[in-house]
Amino acid sequence: MKTTIGIDVGGSTTKIVGFTSDGKLIEPMYVRAADPMTSVYGAFGKFTAEGGIELGDIGRVMVTGVGSSFLTKPIYGLECHNTPEFLSVGLGGMYLSGLDDAIVVSMGTGTALIHAEKGEKITYLGGTGVGGGTLMGLSKKLLGMDNISHIVELAAEGDLDKIDLRIKDITRKDILPGMPENMTAANFGKLSDIATKADLALGVINMIFETVGMMAIFAARTYKLRDIVLTGNLTSVPQAKEIFKTLNSMFDMNFIIPERSQFSTVIGAALSYNTTVQYKG
Repeated sequence: MKTTIGIDVGGSTTKIVGFTSDGKLIEPMYVRAADPMTSVYGAFGKFTAEGGIELGDIGRVMVTGVGSSFLTKPIYGLECHNTPEFLSVGLGGMYLSGLDDAIVVSMGTGTALIHAEKGEKITYLGGTGVGGGTLMGLSKKLLGMDNISHIVELAAEGDLDKIDLRIKDITRKDILPGMPENMTAANFGKLSDIATKADLALGVINMIFETVGMMAIFAARTYKLRDIVLTGNLTSVPQAKEIFKTLNSMFDMNFIIPERSQFSTVIGAALSYNTTVQYKG
């Protein structure tokens, strides 16, 4: 057995990972470039050089992602095998979380929901267009900013009381037993005239994560599950942990952001070469 390489090809960003013949994970990395092919070759060259991996040591290359259709020829003589993106999401989520049955959420430009049963079946459930693309688009229009690092830094100073309508704003009675007064009744439903850019930035982030979180909760309830694994680039946004922690306590769920969560899909792609799970896309 030789090393297996997984590659997740985006529009301009490529993620790459490897597993040795004995199943050891080779630390993933990503490369940005102006186009998919440039990023693929850049990622492959950097990964093999820094990892000391010779071409002769590589047994197979598994590729996934929206840009994988551009790979019509072998890479450095190595044939590339395409694998479904949502299968990769499910496999990666199970590997990173160590769970046997969970809802896996991929938060990228949009959001995908997968029901994953380890060793059994992975089912794509659907998704929403609310995701990283929403964050970038609304921030550009509302804040005049399109750098996500700057947006999340600005949001750290935000105040949701100037943005969102909460339960405490509309009633003094318990609508449901145990429902916290700070639960959102309407995102942007109490937008103040004196709301700052920081408040708006936090409001957009909160709206996206609450929307994604509630969709995941509905999916989990359908399968009578509590475990929800969060993956994708948006998991690196600092506000994610606190927002999903709040949803955990509100709805008795178990949102998990595993280590290397942003590399879940590419890890799943590498693992897909010998999977026996049934995939339903």
